[in-house]
Amino acid sequence: MQSSEAFVKDAKPVLSNESLEYGINILQGTQNENKGTKKTLKDVVTENEFEKRLLSEVIPPTELGVTFEDIGALESVKDTLKELVMLPLQRPELFCKGQLTKPCKGILLFGPPGTGKTMLAKAVATEAGANFINISMSSITSKWFGEGEKYVKAVFSLASKISPSVVFVDEVDSMLGRRENPGEHEAMRKMKNEFMMNWDGLRTKDKERVLVLAATNRPFDLDEAVIRRLPRRLMVNLPDAANREKILRVILAKEELAPGIDLEAVAAMTEGYSGSDLKNLCDNALALAENRPLPALHSSADVRPLNLDDFKNAHDQFGNVVM
Repeated sequence: MQSSEAFVKDAKPVLSNESLEYGINILQGTQNENKGTKKTLKDVVTENEFEKRLLSEVIPPTELGVTFEDIGALESVKDTLKELVMLPLQRPELFCKGQLTKPCKGILLFGPPGTGKTMLAKAVATEAGANFINISMSSITSKWFGEGEKYVKAVFSLASKISPSVVFVDEVDSMLGRRENPGEHEAMRKMKNEFMMNWDGLRTKDKERVLVLAATNRPFDLDEAVIRRLPRRLMVNLPDAANREKILRVILAKEELAPGIDLEAVAAMTEGYSGSDLKNLCDNALALAENRPLPALHSSADVRPLNLDDFKNAHDQFGNVVM
């Protein structure tokens, strides 16, 4: 019997010193690993002043509050995002073999406004356990010449430090539009070039668990160089009747509805509505219901639930936004 194995003495199992030492080493390794996984954004140390400013706006995955279950439709888009994003961010070692198996570093979500592109981006970060960095023109531009490039560089260096992370560029066309515009300021051109250069650096590092996720309502206004860096482009379109009903059920899951209310009928009357329009419709229906005569203040009767007429009245009075 080897000295590292357990043996029995007086009907009691006895472990050798080698076995005890081996077990303690495993336990300590597990504890250290757990401590590493519990590292928060407060633990991130940086001397870069631009990283410090951006760090205060980073949202950890536990605080995003959006999952794929909160999005009532877009099943094919959600499935594709799970395939493209979840595995590379959570298991990057699987994408280090060969030349063709590479993690996706850039995804474009495009489609009409209000269809759920931002919600999808947040759900991706939540499900992947990734920190969420939301950048826009206002967050990286400055009145001081040259600071825009420094902000851009800080975005990517910070994303690498707090990886896994998702860099979400909303309305990407306003920041990375076509560069041949003769009226474009030199500082803006430099900032775009800096963004492209840092993005290229990210794309050459297969083990870097950082994803650039961009959204736009105007994909044809994007610079061609940006399009090339977004190899996967997913259209987030207006929902059909069946998906509108799914969205309504998610929105109204915690609301009190009249018995037998026909949400299929509500979905049928909302042709051309986006997910955001449906949310506004429900809000307006609730507001209309609350403005109706209420029970007496000291009455035991409850405020009445939403019924089909509330949705019809909200539809007739407010309509939708997406045309």
